[in-house]
Amino acid sequence: MKRIERSIAEKCLGIKSLALSAVLLLCCLYPSLGYGQTGDATVDALVEMGFENVGWTEDDNERVYVLQNSAYRLNGIGIGRAVDVIQSMGLPDKKACRIIVLDNNMPQMSLCYEPIIGDTVPQAERRDWVVSYDLGESWKSVRRAERKNSSLYKIDVLVYPDLSLKNLVITQIYQVLFNLSPAIEISLWRGMKLSAQVVIPVYNDGYGRRAGRVHPGFITAQQELRLPHNIWLTGTVGLFNNERFGADLRVKHALEADERFSFEARVGATATGRWDGFEWRYGTNVRWTWALAASFYWPRRNLESKLSVAQYLLGEKAVRFDMIRHFRYASIGFYGLKAKGVKANAGFRFQIALPPYRYKRRGYIPRVMPAGHFGLSYNAGNEQYYYRGYRSTADENFMGENSFNPYYIKSEILNF
Repeated sequence: MKRIERSIAEKCLGIKSLALSAVLLLCCLYPSLGYGQTGDATVDALVEMGFENVGWTEDDNERVYVLQNSAYRLNGIGIGRAVDVIQSMGLPDKKACRIIVLDNNMPQMSLCYEPIIGDTVPQAERRDWVVSYDLGESWKSVRRAERKNSSLYKIDVLVYPDLSLKNLVITQIYQVLFNLSPAIEISLWRGMKLSAQVVIPVYNDGYGRRAGRVHPGFITAQQELRLPHNIWLTGTVGLFNNERFGADLRVKHALEADERFSFEARVGATATGRWDGFEWRYGTNVRWTWALAASFYWPRRNLESKLSVAQYLLGEKAVRFDMIRHFRYASIGFYGLKAKGVKANAGFRFQIALPPYRYKRRGYIPRVMPAGHFGLSYNAGNEQYYYRGYRSTADENFMGENSFNPYYIKSEILNF
C-alpha cells in the first residue's frame, strides 16, 4: 500500500514539475511572442473596422502603424477610433509608438506616443499623442512593409449634389439649378486618382437649355507626391469646372518649425471647353492663372486665415483675404478681394459633411455613397465676369483640404 502511495506521489510531483517548466518557458517566450502578435492582431482589428492600406513594423526605438481612414466620413473621428484600438490592443513596452495616416496611399501626418519612464499610468490616453506632419525616421522602413486591405483598384461611386443660385432678374428672387452628379473614382497606383463624372440636371429654372441637358462633368487624372520638409506636390490634367480644360499644378509647404504657418503656390494653363449634351466644343486660346498664398492656423478656435494674390481667367490680378472657422461637421468662411480697375467683392462660403458618417467596403464591389461634402459660395457683389477661376477636381474644397491639419485632428480626437 505504501509503495502504491509513493508511486502516485512521484507521478503527481512529476506532473507539477512539468507544468512549472511549461509556465517558465512561456514566461521566457512571452516578450518575443507578445510584440509580434500584438502588431499583427492590431492590424487585423483595424482591417476588420474598414481601414485600408494597414501595416506595421518595429525596431529598437519605435513601433509604427500605417493606415488609411476609409471607414469614417470625418478623419478626426476615424483616426480617434484607430488610436483607441491601438491603445486597447497594447502599446510597445518602453518605446515610442507612431501612427502614420495615409490618403490615397500617400502619407499626410502622424501621431506619436512617447512613454514616460517610471510613469505609474498603466495605459495611454488620447491626449498623450503628439500630432504632427512629421513622419519620423521609421517611415523609410514602414513604406515598404506589407499592407493589408489595399485601396488600389477599388471603385467608389460618389454622388455630388450641386446647387447654383443667381439673382439677376428683378421679378424673380432667385434662379435655381440643382444637379446630381455621380462620379466614378479609382486609384491605380500610389497617390494617383482617376475620376469621371456625369451631370444629371434635376431642376433648372433660368440657367438655359444647355445646363438642362445631361452632360459630362469633371474628367481628371491627378497625381500627388509628398516631398521632404512637409512639401506636397499635386498635378491634375483633364476637364475642370467653369467650362475649362487643361493642366493644374499646386505646391504646398507647412513650416517644420511652426506648423501653424503654411504656404501655397498654384499655376494653371486652361482653355475653354464645354459640353452641349455629349457634343464637345472647345477653344484654343490658353489662359494662364496663378496664385500665391500664406496661411495661419489658430488651434484654439480652429480658425484659418489666408492672404493670397492671384491672377484670374480674364487676366485681372487681385489680393484676397479668407477667414474660415472649422467645426466637426461644417466649415464656414468669409472672404474679400480687390483687383486694380475692378470693384471690390466679398461674400461667404460654407461646406458641410454629408451622412452617412460610417461606412464599409465589401472587397472590390463598387461602393456607392454621397460625396463627402456639400457647399455653397455667396457672391455679395453679384460679379459675373471677374474673379473667376476653376476647381480641378470634384472634391476640391476648403473643408476637405483641412481634414489632415494636425491641430484640427488633435482637437477632434480630444473632444469626441
